[in-house]
Amino acid sequence: MSDSPQINCSSNPNSQQEVTFPSIPIEFVSEEEMALIEAAFASTRSSISSSSSICSPSISQSKTTRSIQSITLFSKRCLAGSSELDIEDSANIKKTQKRIRVSQPFLHRFRRKRGLSVTDITNTEWCQKQMEFVLLSGKRKTNKAMKAGQARHVELEEEVVNKVKVCVQSVEDTWAIKFINFITGVNQLLFEGLTRELPLIGFVGGVCVIGVIDEIRMPEKGSDKRPIIVDTKTRVRDSLPAEPQRRNGRLQLMCYKNLWDTLVADSFPSRKFFNLFLLDPNYILSEDIREKTANSGFAAKTLDDIVRYYRNTCSMLPPAHNQLLLRYELQKDQSVLGEDQFAYDPDWLKKQIQVSLEFWLGQQEASYTPEEERWKCRHCQFASVCSGNPNFDNLRGSSPSSDPSSHSS
Repeated sequence: MSDSPQINCSSNPNSQQEVTFPSIPIEFVSEEEMALIEAAFASTRSSISSSSSICSPSISQSKTTRSIQSITLFSKRCLAGSSELDIEDSANIKKTQKRIRVSQPFLHRFRRKRGLSVTDITNTEWCQKQMEFVLLSGKRKTNKAMKAGQARHVELEEEVVNKVKVCVQSVEDTWAIKFINFITGVNQLLFEGLTRELPLIGFVGGVCVIGVIDEIRMPEKGSDKRPIIVDTKTRVRDSLPAEPQRRNGRLQLMCYKNLWDTLVADSFPSRKFFNLFLLDPNYILSEDIREKTANSGFAAKTLDDIVRYYRNTCSMLPPAHNQLLLRYELQKDQSVLGEDQFAYDPDWLKKQIQVSLEFWLGQQEASYTPEEERWKCRHCQFASVCSGNPNFDNLRGSSPSSDPSSHSS
């Protein structure tokens, strides 16, 4: 069983308080929260300073330049010492902010500090308009079926991975944990033939994309030593999903293979990665992380050291197998409903990623799901406010049933 570092975020280096999802202690506001703050600034008539930034007091002086590069309002016509804006100034600021907000791509507004996830790509394939609603409303409902699927993934991971608590003190530490988990997971794959919940960090179409492979295993027989990527989907119903859901699952696994193959070709652009997220490659990692890596056999002092190990590990791996596997389990008893083994299709994947990136980069407006798949609208939480829903007028104010896509996880 492999030991996988698990992030604990706290301003106290000795704290061992466990959190479900990594949070960065030096981040004070999210992109969504910043948008609300900006909207409040736009509607107020109190004094607005000529520039603003938010910096963490816990960061060293060399890092004080890491301000949040959000939309900043400028008062161009305020007189020195004035505490009031005239009506024309206020109106112009509102118009300017609205124009800037509309032109900001979703990638920059909502994923600037962490990159896209493979789930972000598959969600836009399911329905771009739904993804737009999720981003702008800041929430996606989680139903009972989705929670059961997430719990099953945790159960599968714990069968082969032993999580170890690690204290982090900076954003560099947080990224280091992701790379370390990949390195330890790959070691387990090579020595034991299987690992689960393996994180991948790479670039697709010039955009940083992060994925977590549900399961990757080495072939048990034959001379082909290319690892096989597998994903387990849980189902509430005793039946296989409809084709659009299966297609969405195939897209997910193809994205993983694309990331894997790109990484093993030794094409991870370290400098681009550091610059994109304003990271200091020479940052000294927390003592806890340095101790854990030393015990694991790859002593590292800085983030750059970790990334070098990451690249070296990738360069020693073969490409993933062209045959990918989706498994469907029944939630109530974990019995296998069926398996979908399919071939990697790079041309189809390239088109899907291109369409998704056009959405995220603001090169096209969010599109509705195809008319022949509008049955999805019956299960969408935004059905009552989406004009693309064929039953839009009838569903206003009503609550949709659970999303069928949530039957798989």
